[in-house]
Amino acid sequence: MAEFDYKGFWDEALRQLRTELGEEEFSAWFSDIKYLRSGENSVVIGFPSGLHRDKVKARYQNGIKANLKKLAGGDIALEFEIVPGNKAEKTDNPVADAAGNTAESSGHSSENPSAKKPTKKQHPHMRDDFTFEKYIIGENNNFAANAALAISRNPGTAYNPFLVYGGVGLGKTHLMQAIGNHIHENSNHKVIYVTSEDFLNEYVQAIREKEMSAFKNKFRYNTDVLLIDDIQFFQEKEQIQEEFFHTFNTLITAKKQIVVTCDRPPSELKKFNDRLTTRFIQNLVVDLQPPRYEVRCAILKSTADSRGVAIPNEVIDIISKNISSNIRDLIGALNTLISYTEIMGRPITLEIAQQKLRDIFASRRQANLSMEIIQKVVADFYSLSSNDLKGRKRNQKIAYPRQLSMYICREMTDFSTTEIGEAFGGRDHTTVMHSIDKIQGLLITDPSLDSTIENLKRQIKELSAKS
Repeated sequence: MAEFDYKGFWDEALRQLRTELGEEEFSAWFSDIKYLRSGENSVVIGFPSGLHRDKVKARYQNGIKANLKKLAGGDIALEFEIVPGNKAEKTDNPVADAAGNTAESSGHSSENPSAKKPTKKQHPHMRDDFTFEKYIIGENNNFAANAALAISRNPGTAYNPFLVYGGVGLGKTHLMQAIGNHIHENSNHKVIYVTSEDFLNEYVQAIREKEMSAFKNKFRYNTDVLLIDDIQFFQEKEQIQEEFFHTFNTLITAKKQIVVTCDRPPSELKKFNDRLTTRFIQNLVVDLQPPRYEVRCAILKSTADSRGVAIPNEVIDIISKNISSNIRDLIGALNTLISYTEIMGRPITLEIAQQKLRDIFASRRQANLSMEIIQKVVADFYSLSSNDLKGRKRNQKIAYPRQLSMYICREMTDFSTTEIGEAFGGRDHTTVMHSIDKIQGLLITDPSLDSTIENLKRQIKELSAKS
């Protein structure tokens, strides 16, 4: 049998990656990785833990494979093995260990561990666990995460301002604070993180106490990075919008970084200053979508690992399949399960998970959500009445919103297609299935439809909460 040895390609691929990422990031992720062996068109890599493996796979696998392909002239697969004890063997330069080179041979002088800079104190207003290392990346947030990482390395240059929007519990605050924590830890930049409510309260207090000059100094002149969470709460508040507009202009002119989050696209902010909305979209706006099944599993595994708890795969599976709305609910369900088993002194099993999370699973599917509310929201959106959606007219002005309503009913409730058909004027279940297929097909060809549907879902949830 022919012998395969791609170690040379592996070393060179990592050297290129080190140049792309920089010494600090490369060292953080690759110092404990070991080249093990080559197979036919494959390289086998060793990791000290499953968590480390999963994070490197999610973040860097594609980049490594692309570098290997360019070097080898063809695809080289990556295979991963867990090799406990990788952390034991280190030189003074951990980057050299990962690439299989000494510091001298790669042209970098070795570091003296005693000369490392002291660790900064944690930022007082941000969570220490909201870091890039603990942010699970998937297709739903890959672009946003990479943009955020680029900002954290060079704040105030590219992607300024940076706006992240998405529904509740999708990781907007985590990503924003990851930027802030990275900058705070690795530079002398002054980072301010506030919620929109904090910003508003400080503004009101400054007016009341006649300290506006101090307020302006803090947010306009004494910061290098301003992070403001949930700016949708500035809606219908003209004075605070005006103040933030001038703060925004001052910081951007001075090349200071601004990052804001919102629960909806800027175009959907009601009674918002047009000048502000225009500035939000003048650079980079990204949205966070609910994580897919594979990412949900990775999030649960990472959370369990961080708590030192063993979770059977079938429990990971059942939680991931039943909770798809957002990350907050996902982790909340896992923490509920872990807390119960710790208190009761019992191991986590599938049976316990099914029993203890039954109500959570049911509520996440929103089985009690009224189809009348869905019909009302969609009808209002298209300037129709709910009776139009239930009626027999089949012209395009009514047929399309009707199909969209049926699709959303199926997505947001546990009603069967037969029950949905009954709610839409006694239609057959095959009509409902055809409508669902029609909308699913349009989602592939019309990217804007997804935004419309998410907007409608948000309005439905808000109206349902008030009912």
